[in-house]
This record gives sequence, structure tokens and C-alpha cells, in this order.
Amino acid sequence: MRLRIDLAYDGTDFSGWAAQPGLRTVQDEVQRALGTALRTDPVPVVCAGRTDAGVHARGQVLHTDVDEAAVVAAAGRSAQPPVDALVRRLNGILPTDVAVRGARRAPDAFDARFSALWRRYAYRVADDPAVLDPLSVRHVLRWNRPLDVEAMAEAARPLRGRHDFAAFCKAREGATTIRTLEHLTWERDAAGLAVAHVRADAFCHSMVRALVGCLLAVGEGRRPVTWPAEVLATRARTSHVAVAHAHGLVLEEVAYPDDAELAARNERTRARRTEDELDCPDWADAAPDVNGTGPNRNGVEGTDA
Repeated sequence: MRLRIDLAYDGTDFSGWAAQPGLRTVQDEVQRALGTALRTDPVPVVCAGRTDAGVHARGQVLHTDVDEAAVVAAAGRSAQPPVDALVRRLNGILPTDVAVRGARRAPDAFDARFSALWRRYAYRVADDPAVLDPLSVRHVLRWNRPLDVEAMAEAARPLRGRHDFAAFCKAREGATTIRTLEHLTWERDAAGLAVAHVRADAFCHSMVRALVGCLLAVGEGRRPVTWPAEVLATRARTSHVAVAHAHGLVLEEVAYPDDAELAARNERTRARRTEDELDCPDWADAAPDVNGTGPNRNGVEGTDA
């Protein structure tokens, strides 16, 4: 049976999502916990979007294929449905900085990465001593200068849409940097934090944090509101754009189509797009192999933020 698992984690003490020899990663913790719960070897999982070291998730999504009989057996004498019992068992095994928020049986066509319509991130900044909170230090960036949120929102508008984001992406051989940035804005939340809301079909490696770093320079008055658009037009990384620290970034949500549309979405997502398709709507980058740790069959890397 295929399971969809909704996951949250504090990324502070992890070397990112993807399994890496000798390092603590979220993927390793989840796969080991599934193996323990189902009394088998670690169970491979596929995630919606790999996160870098220090990046958090409130709305990460995984899929995995498991033996249904093993899920039933793991429930033991629990009065709960087997999948619900598995969620409780996993949360008893996982470390406290990882939590399974829910799980359910998914259609065979559901793919956490290929089926996704978009990923939504938030980046939070405390730029006023009045809103500094030691309890949030692990997921909010402290900024020593006041930020002009309206200027940052204005500077973000030209970045929306389908562009080549090479100026904001860490280059990877064979990987395209064309993305559709559906939403990018800044606002003050109820607590007074400056919050960037970012949504796209897919992201390049370090793209969100580079966008945030560029817009912070506008917010504190070091650059004009036209600067981010000028950087985008260069299609080249520059040392003038600082990549914002990882800990302010949270993967908040991943959206999927209705079950009947999953197979078609998977096919569209797998198709590698090139620069001459900039005007083609509803595009997402190709994804990595089934373990989410390397290039896929097309040699194109998947989404990172």
C-alpha cells in the first residue's frame, strides 16, 4: 500500500533532509523509525521538497510503499485504524524534533514530489527589539536594522512569474534554473515580524534564501527597489546577493491536485523543460531518484530551497 505522510521538523540539528553518510538527516530518522515500527529494514521515503541544513518544515509531505499486513500487525491490539496506530507508534519512536502530523492511504499514482502543484515557504525576520523572542530564536532571523516591508514587497513584484532564476540559484550541472514563481510578498504578521511568503511550482537549490537576502538589502535601504529585478536580468550569481541564514525558513505547505488528476500531473512534472519554453504555463522541474538524494533519469536535480 502507498502511504502519504505529513511531517514537521525543526531543522536546527539536522544536515538537511537528504540522507548523507555520517550525518544526521531527517530522511534517515524517518526511514529508521518506519523500519522499527514495521519490524523491517529502514523503509525508503520520497519527500515533496528537500530542505537544506537548518531549514524547518511544518508541511513536508512524504510517500512510501509498505506491506499492508505489516501495518496491520504493527497496530497490535490498538482500537485505532492501523494507519492511525502507525502514526502514534512513529511519534513514539522519532526524536522530539520530528513529528508525524498525519498519514493516510494514498492512490498508487500519488507521488509526494512529482504530483505537487506548488510548495509554499515562509521566511520570518525580527527587526524590532520589541518583537524579539528568545523562544523563537531557532526559527526567526534577528535583524539589527529596521526593514521597510512595503519597499521589499514592491521590489518583489517583478520577480513573480516564469523566469530564469540563475542569479538566485546555486548552479548544478545539467539542471535548469527556470522556475514559475507564483507568489512572493512581504508583510507584517500579528506579532510584528517581517514575513516573506513564497510559493512556486519548484525551487532551485538555495533560491528562496537568495531571494530573501536580496530583498533584505532593499528593506534596510542599501539597495533601490529596482535592484532585485536588475539582478534577475543578469542570469548570473553575484557576491552582492547574500544568501539569508537557513533557520528563518520554513516549508509551510505543499499542494496536490485531485486524485483523478495525479497521473497527468506526474507526467507533466517529469518532463524536462528548457529555456525556450519560458511561456509554457504550469511547469515544474524534474525530480531526483526514489530516495530523493540524487539526479533523476534525466540528470536534472529536484527542488531545494
